[in-house]
Amino acid sequence: MARVADGSTSTSTNRRYGIQLSEPLWWIKARLVIVHLGALGVLLLPFDWNLFWIFLISFTVRMWAVEAGYHRYFSHRAFKTSRIFQTILAVLACSTGQRGVIWWAAYHRKHHQKSEKEDDPYGSNRSFWYAHMGWYLDPNNLDTNLDQVPDFARYTELRFLNQRYYLAVIGMALAMYIAGEMGWFGANVTGLSALVWGFFLPTALILHATSAINSVGHARNKLSGNRRFSTDDKSVNSFWLSLITMGGGWHNNHHRYGAGARAGLVWWEIDATYYFLRLLNMLGIVWDLRPVPRQVFVDAGLMSANSESLSSLGLDKENGANQ
Repeated sequence: MARVADGSTSTSTNRRYGIQLSEPLWWIKARLVIVHLGALGVLLLPFDWNLFWIFLISFTVRMWAVEAGYHRYFSHRAFKTSRIFQTILAVLACSTGQRGVIWWAAYHRKHHQKSEKEDDPYGSNRSFWYAHMGWYLDPNNLDTNLDQVPDFARYTELRFLNQRYYLAVIGMALAMYIAGEMGWFGANVTGLSALVWGFFLPTALILHATSAINSVGHARNKLSGNRRFSTDDKSVNSFWLSLITMGGGWHNNHHRYGAGARAGLVWWEIDATYYFLRLLNMLGIVWDLRPVPRQVFVDAGLMSANSESLSSLGLDKENGANQ
């Protein structure tokens, strides 16, 4: 029997879910063009500080949903939560337009299995631009093999959202426009300006921030970052990318141990996604945050094999490293 998000049990792990076909590639490309053109609208609209705060909140909340939802939860099962919050995470993540959560998790799991090998779907061993966005538009990477993610494919609502993720995108865009028209963001914020600053601009930047983890995060050069672990790929840790992606830029740490709830291993490696997960854990919204094993810290030279103290690393027994 397998535990599922709502606490019930299921024997459906052996069920076959098949393939969900993608929408046409031309429509995916068209939406990317629309999002980027919409983001350029900031150059044509009068600036208001309320618009900046709308942008910042929209970017932060949805970037967190990408890193905590798409990545750490749906791809790596780094923590547990209820079925309700699981759905909320999925909707927020999908509002960024990065396809369905099952699609995202399926290709990301394969990336970790085949990182920088010939059949790595991200093509991290190919060109920088293919790793950044080319793989996303590759006809071979469009459909979703639900059987690659059977743990989440069992949920009807996730299968529905995986195929119709654009409903979350449209819903977010409409919410911004209506809020602006209703004057909820201030008298100087129109529906159009709220749509551009609160939806188009953050959506485009979140897409490229996420993509940069695949491209910059696998480009071993002085600008991309540094390597703590000698992994079998070229993954690097990037401080600036971690700030933008709320912790996702600690990519070399992540490729050393991908299942942990935290990506930053020490206090100076800022990991905003993990900090918020800790808060949600205190509130009982998420639980069982998966710790990073002690051996990872030993391999990094951050503690000795005989060390008993974790405090110098800003860790604790429950959420730091396995004892």
